[in-house]
Amino acid sequence: MNKEPIILAIESSCDDTGAAILKGQQVLSNIVASQKVHEIYGGVVPELASRAHQQNIVPVIDTAIKKAKINKKDINAVAFTKGPGLLGSLLVGSSFAKSFSLAMNIPLISVNHMQGHILSHFIDEGQKIPNFPFLCLTVSGGHTQIVKIDSPYQMQILGTTIDDAAGEAFDKSAKILGLPYPGGPLIDKHAKNGDIHAFKFGKPKVKELDFSFSGLKTSILYSIQKNIKKDPNFISKNLPDICASIQHTIVNILIEKTMKAIKQTGIKEIAIAGGVSANSYLRDQFEKLATDKKYNLYIPKFEYCTDNAAMIAIAGYYKFIQKDFAKQDSTPSSRLIF
Repeated sequence: MNKEPIILAIESSCDDTGAAILKGQQVLSNIVASQKVHEIYGGVVPELASRAHQQNIVPVIDTAIKKAKINKKDINAVAFTKGPGLLGSLLVGSSFAKSFSLAMNIPLISVNHMQGHILSHFIDEGQKIPNFPFLCLTVSGGHTQIVKIDSPYQMQILGTTIDDAAGEAFDKSAKILGLPYPGGPLIDKHAKNGDIHAFKFGKPKVKELDFSFSGLKTSILYSIQKNIKKDPNFISKNLPDICASIQHTIVNILIEKTMKAIKQTGIKEIAIAGGVSANSYLRDQFEKLATDKKYNLYIPKFEYCTDNAAMIAIAGYYKFIQKDFAKQDSTPSSRLIF
């Protein structure tokens, strides 16, 4: 066997079919097939996502293996996303992984999707990596959490969303504004030319380090509806300012909670992960905060922020070292927690 294990990883938690090959901590290939079918519905349709995964998974894995310039016999283990995510989508990835494990007689590794996002910081591309312990703000369409990481094997959730996630707040706000799905990146785009203080929205008051975004979504909806009654062209006239104000409000909530976690723990090693960490304003504000307060800040490359299989592979790598393997009766869980 190679000194560094070669791991095939499969990510299918939502609407992107991902496959990656890692040798040790280095990426040999990282392939993602996105699904366009959901755009006309303004959100992910679970049944359609599952069907698309079934169509995409074989060609995506085949492409990953070819791009890595290896033979499937070189693979030492196969990792897959166990959850959280859409159950039908997770089943496609886990079923293929279990079949591949049996056929090749190699270990099977189950990975928590959110832990994958966190450990994406340790994909080796010559960058600085966080020192333990560190705090990680994980922000995506389905999750918003502050996690304390003592090692690749020891993680503790300090705060989490009690209802909706930050990514959902972005996407639902975009839908209210009539922007196409996925709307989060479009809010980021339009906000670049807007005034962050143009409009005020109600910020939730949540104790300790937990988050809530459902009330903010309602505040944005009512504010938009109220202004449209006064002027039917309100959105088109004020789109950059509306987007900038929404984005500023969401990012400000994330920063306030992160600063509170830093104060409580005394940890000044700060990482950000998850799809929303690709947001340019969030990155800019956290970089300013890190400079002002002399924190160490870590954000993965853009391609490792959104859902991808390389992050599942790096989490699988650490489990491989520990010989923490899954059994064939392992089943996906849509609400998997740490």
